[in-house]
Amino acid sequence: MTSHNNTHKKQQENAPHFAQTDVEQSNAVPIDNEQETTHFGFQTVAKAEKQKLVANVFHSVAGKYDLMNDLLSFGIHRVWKRFTIDCSGVRKGQKVLDLAGGTGDFSAKFSRIVGETGQVILADINSSMLNVGREKLRNLGVIGNINYVQANAETLPFADNTFDCVIISFGLRNVTDKDKALRSMFRVLKPGGRLLVLEFSKPILDPLSKIYNFYSFNILPKIGEVVVNDGDSYRYLAESIRMHPKQEDLKTMMEQARFEQVSYYNLSAGIVALHRGYKF
Repeated sequence: MTSHNNTHKKQQENAPHFAQTDVEQSNAVPIDNEQETTHFGFQTVAKAEKQKLVANVFHSVAGKYDLMNDLLSFGIHRVWKRFTIDCSGVRKGQKVLDLAGGTGDFSAKFSRIVGETGQVILADINSSMLNVGREKLRNLGVIGNINYVQANAETLPFADNTFDCVIISFGLRNVTDKDKALRSMFRVLKPGGRLLVLEFSKPILDPLSKIYNFYSFNILPKIGEVVVNDGDSYRYLAESIRMHPKQEDLKTMMEQARFEQVSYYNLSAGIVALHRGYKF
């Protein structure tokens, strides 16, 4: 995939100083027969390389991420997020981890719900996304009960039994080792806590699936090219959606990570699914 070096360099220069992760430090890793591989969209790459490739995508699109969300979903993502908040059960005084929280839509909502006695952690592995999210929330006046942490979902830097709720929205499909990440989320949840996974999924209506596929692979990259000057990143996003586990498969993965009472809701006929599981 072609990266956009000038855009990436400019964003990196403007990003706040966070602790560096393997995302920024890693160099290209050639695949050999002894290395484990994974998917980057439809490509097969070394596991050690995927974080860097995903990082390049989000460094490129961070500045117009919210605009593209509205354009590409026709604003429906706001309905999906509102439903997710209603299903969260979050209350005043609780502690919430907004993982892969990007530009902070959920963090802003949960900050108001938990109030002064609660806390929200906006965590993202990508410094450009975290920078955009922090600036956006401060401009909205969301301060006081929110903190920002650059973190890898696979190895969360929090103590056991810390959070009442962990949410990961449109981020799990970009994680290299999803099983490891789910176990990490389970570890940091308090007993009685719940995980919410909002993610693109498999449409349940065949005619809709065909229309959705055409839109994803023919229209979406063109919009990305026009608005962000980056059609490749949005082609990857379309491919990553197709490679993400289907509804029942993700439910099984959550159960294998020890979550209980796992269920899911198909939204927009399965274009998006909300999975919920509990730690007891």
